[in-house]
Amino acid sequence: MAETQRQHVPLNDSGELDTALAFLRFARQCVVKKTDGLDDEQVRRVLVPSGTSLLGLVHHLAVSERYWFGHFLVGTHEGTPWDFGTEVPTGRSTREVVDDYAAAARESDEAIAAVGDPEAVAVGSDEDRLSLRWVLAHMTSETARHAGHADILREQIDGTTGR
Repeated sequence: MAETQRQHVPLNDSGELDTALAFLRFARQCVVKKTDGLDDEQVRRVLVPSGTSLLGLVHHLAVSERYWFGHFLVGTHEGTPWDFGTEVPTGRSTREVVDDYAAAARESDEAIAAVGDPEAVAVGSDEDRLSLRWVLAHMTSETARHAGHADILREQIDGTTGR
């Protein structure tokens, strides 16, 4: 089967923060790309017993971005009830969910730039002393893992493959 959505991994190697951001952005793009060209029913289609859909993954990752980079790293979104599930809230359109993920990613990038130093300790990390470096690595692995899930779901929907 031809890989119709293949794109190359980033070749950015200009510094720790730039390289980490390049790979996080790549993983984000891979997730969103899996929704390209699908209708609302297709992006919401549940094909696995866990109830996960492509749009549900996008929704989950938007919440995760806001939690890890906003709340945990820099202390925003105080009092937000964090629901990391993959169920898309009733009434939210596909465009709203995808746009919200893009907004969450921009907010995360702004938080990362504001902190700037990979060794800086996250504000929500008093006991564990977890750094921006750790949060970046965690969210990149989380996003990449879900990009893999999205690859499988998309292939089940219409046969489209590629990273």
